[in-house]
This record gives sequence, C-alpha cells and structure tokens, in this order.
Amino acid sequence: MNKPRKDDAGVRHEDQQRVARPSSPAAGCLHGKLIKPIRVILADDHTLVRAGIRALLEKLPDVEVVGEADEGREVLNLVKLHRPNVVLMDISMPGLNGLEAAERMARDFPDVRVVILSMHHNEEYVWRALKAGAAGYLLKKAATAELATALQRVALGEIYLSQEISAKLPKNFALDGIADRKSPLEQLTGRQREILQLIAEGQNTKGIAELLKVSPKTVEYHRMKLMNCVNVHDIPGLVRFALRVGLIPQEG
Repeated sequence: MNKPRKDDAGVRHEDQQRVARPSSPAAGCLHGKLIKPIRVILADDHTLVRAGIRALLEKLPDVEVVGEADEGREVLNLVKLHRPNVVLMDISMPGLNGLEAAERMARDFPDVRVVILSMHHNEEYVWRALKAGAAGYLLKKAATAELATALQRVALGEIYLSQEISAKLPKNFALDGIADRKSPLEQLTGRQREILQLIAEGQNTKGIAELLKVSPKTVEYHRMKLMNCVNVHDIPGLVRFALRVGLIPQEG
C-alpha cells in the first residue's frame, strides 16, 4: 500500500485535506492556480519585528504589503478596508490578541487567509490557532527560510505549519486536535474573552468601557458572567487564569 506523501513542512497531505476549508477557493486562488500579487497585511505590536518581516516580504516577487497594524482591532479595520489575500499576525498583541482577531476574520472575512506568526512552538498554541480559523502557523525564527512557501501554500487554500512544529506533532493532530479537544476559553463568549484579556493586561473598568465603547455597567456585567463561568471571583484569580490558558503571555 502506498504511503501518504508529505509536503515540505512535513504535514501529511491527507491531514491537510481534513483541516483545510473545503468550500470555495481561497482568496488569491482560482481553480487551484495562484493569483498574483498576493496582497498581505502584517500585524505585530513590536515595531522592529514588523520592520524585519516587511523587509522579507518586500524581497519576495508577486507579494504586496497593503497594510500594517500593531493591535487586533486595527487589523480587522484594515482587512475590511483592503481585503487582502493573507494576514500575517502575531498572537500576543494588546487589546485584542491575534487568536481572537483570527476567529473574527474567519467569521466575517472567510476568504482571507490568516497565518499566525509566533515565537510559541508548543502544541497548545498551534491547536488554538487552527481552531480559531488560521490557515497557517509560522515560527518567527523560521520566517527567513519558510515565509515564501507559507504564503504560497495558504493562498492556494492549503494549511501550512512550520517544519519544526509539524515534525513534533502527532500524526493525528490535525483531526483529533481540532475536532475533539476543548479549551477552557471556549466556555466564554467572545466579549468575555476580550474583557478577560484587558483585565489581565491591567485595564480597569473605566478603561475597558472606553476601549470597547460600552458603559461601565456593561463591563461589570460581562466580568460577573465570566467570573461565574470560570469559577474565579477576584481580579488576581482572573489574571492567573488568563496566564494559565495562554490568553496573555508569561513574562520572561
């Protein structure tokens, strides 16, 4: 019996077919052929990192950077304005992190392909990114070698994982990891996760209300509901919970 083929990233083709969106061709793709140029939005809250990735992108033929952002809500606004083919996005951004932004893009802009660009290589982050609707997960340290391939693959409607990640994942990760596993964050609504992140980042009720353009009473209501959901009833406990589930990064 023939063994399933693997691509350059070490991901089995049969697994890619299970995870990839099976509906219409991806933006930038027509009947399996790549449309050029690939229009890209780049999002990272570190200016130097963003400049370095942009320099790599500008060296690639048939790639056009149409926007940059340093925060999740700004990314969503740019996507609505420019309708890119691919969004390259960090996970750890203030206000609205990359995973929450990816989930909203998958819902509101399903033709836009998201590649998470991250320093985190553990399975939990990869699983959460794919669960949120990302089409790729690229380690920042591998960007120089793998960025061009990642863009081409996701623009063609495939899933791309950095070689280091795909080599470590179990063969059934794509199927079982996405379909069966549950995150503690899934019991919360999108608004509750957003408020939890802002609380963990040190924002008070007034500050959260101003950022989200809602009343302080609305913030207090959502905070009460999320506390009941996770059975944590003080702010330090919410911060510890956010750290434990990876909603905000550990320092150091």
